[in-house]
Amino acid sequence: MIVELIGISAVIGAVPLVMAVMTYNRLVALDHRCETAFADIDVHLKHRQNLIPSLVETVRGFATHEHDILLGITNARAAALTAVAPDARLKAEKDLTQNINTLIGMAERYPELRASGHFTALRDELVDAENRITASRRFYNLAVGEYGATLRQFPGSLVARYRKLRPRMPFDLGIERVLIDEPVTIKF
Repeated sequence: MIVELIGISAVIGAVPLVMAVMTYNRLVALDHRCETAFADIDVHLKHRQNLIPSLVETVRGFATHEHDILLGITNARAAALTAVAPDARLKAEKDLTQNINTLIGMAERYPELRASGHFTALRDELVDAENRITASRRFYNLAVGEYGATLRQFPGSLVARYRKLRPRMPFDLGIERVLIDEPVTIKF
């Protein structure tokens, strides 16, 4: 009888410990998923940044007097490449996206630039890069949401407090995607 009570007490005492370990392991796995998803975004952002020098040179060939726009996008790219802290990185990427939008919008004033095959290919590659960034960002934000929900649920909230785990910020450039897509032209 005493042995049975000790056995039952041990099982009852072990259940919270097992739950805590399982919850911690789930939080670690979700955190790792967030890391992996952000690395995917990072790859696509770097690809986009690598397209910018060719784009600037192409535009410079057709619109040499647009110096301020070209300088702005070059500086924004440099800031995005050197930003390390997440907040600084997000701000730099927002600025870069705005500058790309400005540069592409400026191309509307130069029909010979729009007609350039090289410019068109670069613009199409930028559209593709933006689409991949959007898809990767969506996956990252879903992973962040699942991680955050697990941190707030019981027993995740207790484990998170004990292990000092913090929620992650979603990745949002805060800009409506006006970018680069060809406008619909209606001709009669």
